Amino acid sequence: MKADPKGVLTGVHFMDGDHAACEGALAAGCRFAAGYPITPSTEVVERFASRIPLIGGVFIQLEDEIASSIAIQGAVWAGKKAMTVTSGPGLSLMMEHVGLAAITETPCVFVDVQRGGPSTGLPTLPAQGDMMQVKWGSHGDYEIIALSPNSPQECFDLMIKAFNLAEIYRAPVFFMMDEVVGHMTERVHIPEASAIEIVERRWTKKRPGEYRVYESGADLVPEMVKAGDAYRIHVTGLTHDEKGYPVMNAAAQGKMVQRLMDKIRLRKDELVDVRREALEGAEIVVVSFGITSRVAGRAIAEARRKGVKVGHLRLVVAWPFPSAVIQDLAKRVKAFVVPELNMGQMALEVERAAFGRAPVVSVPHAGGTVHEPQAILDKILEAAR
Repeated sequence: MKADPKGVLTGVHFMDGDHAACEGALAAGCRFAAGYPITPSTEVVERFASRIPLIGGVFIQLEDEIASSIAIQGAVWAGKKAMTVTSGPGLSLMMEHVGLAAITETPCVFVDVQRGGPSTGLPTLPAQGDMMQVKWGSHGDYEIIALSPNSPQECFDLMIKAFNLAEIYRAPVFFMMDEVVGHMTERVHIPEASAIEIVERRWTKKRPGEYRVYESGADLVPEMVKAGDAYRIHVTGLTHDEKGYPVMNAAAQGKMVQRLMDKIRLRKDELVDVRREALEGAEIVVVSFGITSRVAGRAIAEARRKGVKVGHLRLVVAWPFPSAVIQDLAKRVKAFVVPELNMGQMALEVERAAFGRAPVVSVPHAGGTVHEPQAILDKILEAAR
């Protein structure tokens, strides 16, 4: 393996999605990871643990997912880029700390390699059943960002984007893989480090007496400092003011929560990332994400051979959801078809955005395997009649 001085592998490799995600994290500057072994995500941090001593950083295996999801936040406030890696049951345990990352505006990455559930479910088999949990799983009101790769190459590329977005928005970012993408091996091209765009943390230039840990400008995103750098900071999960001090009243709650949401909602157009295929003139649009998008591609090709005008909209960023794109399409298509490895989670979002202007046909699959292309094709043909 060839590595440049920053520890980034270069050239063409054949690797699975878990390993590619690890390499993307390293390329993005992640130098701390904490986790607890859980199938099918463990390979991400196994590779991290073997690579990080060569670069300069730390991996720590902790006693459970709860400890892991708080350890990364400590590392961030110490100045590092950090991630934790898990699957569905572990993500459920991390949810209180997701809320903590949101309210303390701690930029970090949660990698979720999804498997069948609920509970222990199918540890070694795929699903996409965590999409709503990652959006709504912690209590209260907050906004997150979630990406969904469909190949090992995207595991590398989008992991870099995940870390960049965490730094730009000072928010937790979720990397929603699935078991198939995590374990499939494909060609991955890794460019020289100089060709990779990395967003560094926005450190304050204010003097200690002038700095307020949650005071923001026009973009609503506060600057950061490192613990121990002579700044007086208070980081708490309680409702707080710009100084970080707890303030227990409705006015402070409203102001704080509104900004936490607006810093992402008001810049939603910058975040939405979809792949459009043959949408112009399409009568049916398939909306998909992750591994299901690849299975859907075969069904779409067969439908076109049968004369159906069908387009494909793939969600690369699943949250924030591309509501405006769906709303625009709903004015001119006959129906949406939404295949996913769950019982119809993201189909609800498509339905909400379409607002009754076009029917939404859910193609659920409980997980364990991917769809047969024929199952998606049948729904496309039904919708086209």
